[in-house]
Amino acid sequence: MSALAAGPKYVFKEKSPVSSRHTPTVRLRRLAAELRRLREAAEMTREDVAARTSINEATLYRIETAKTRPQARTLAALCDVYVVSETRRVELVALSKEATQRGWMRSFPSELPEQYTTYIGFEAEAQSVWNYESLFVPGLLQTEDYAQAVIRGVLPMASRDEVESRVQARMARQQLLVGKPPLRLWAILDEAAVRRRVGGPQVMLGQLRHLTQAAELPHVTIQIIPFQAGAHPGMPGSFAILQFSRPDPDVVYVDSMAGDLFLEKEADLQRYTLTFEHLRAVALSPDGSCSLVAAIAEEVME
Repeated sequence: MSALAAGPKYVFKEKSPVSSRHTPTVRLRRLAAELRRLREAAEMTREDVAARTSINEATLYRIETAKTRPQARTLAALCDVYVVSETRRVELVALSKEATQRGWMRSFPSELPEQYTTYIGFEAEAQSVWNYESLFVPGLLQTEDYAQAVIRGVLPMASRDEVESRVQARMARQQLLVGKPPLRLWAILDEAAVRRRVGGPQVMLGQLRHLTQAAELPHVTIQIIPFQAGAHPGMPGSFAILQFSRPDPDVVYVDSMAGDLFLEKEADLQRYTLTFEHLRAVALSPDGSCSLVAAIAEEVME
């Protein structure tokens, strides 16, 4: 049967229920992916759907790219056109209702850049994070003094309020490590990250001690890649792999001077996962890493 065969005609204009500062949650991203998959399975283009429902093509694009959550009547129209089963329809409706849940991130949206709030939203819903850092202590493991020093150093033009907003957001993120259940964190750092004296000797000493304390948590693993390991796969730059409960797909986050990237393609996930596994292999063991951090702390105190 043709995709344009006779069927119900819905005529209305969708109004976005999400603000222009919208940052997609994992649930919304999953809903978008499911609706896109259903359309493709029905062998329909967005133009076909627009002709059958009068849902604007631009609106459909925003729905399928997780830039907006469909209203109930829009979702119902799409389910009708795609001939979705009643069981699947109930699942999609439930997913749509939960799609705006973002937790504590709502406290910070106006002060933080959109890419950062997007990352925060994903991190808050992740089950585990694999984080490699070449120059910084990971944000989830930073002390407040270290965070202030590193943010001021990286963003010299930021105002005092902007720095404080970022610091408080970073401290709030760390509550994920004491949640129920807590976020599982596997952090690999190049030795450069623990040797660079951000904020001066006292700030760095406090940071090193905090790392050794965090390493005692059962859901936190910390490894250091020593200088003597030579060249390694992490030298091109830092990244984080955010892992979610199935069926939500994992996400790779890459922060660079050119901008923030969120990678979801299977090839990208495999490449970064393999890179992280190589880094685990060349890094010191967790116990050996703690010993190195303790030794560096002794040097700082001298």
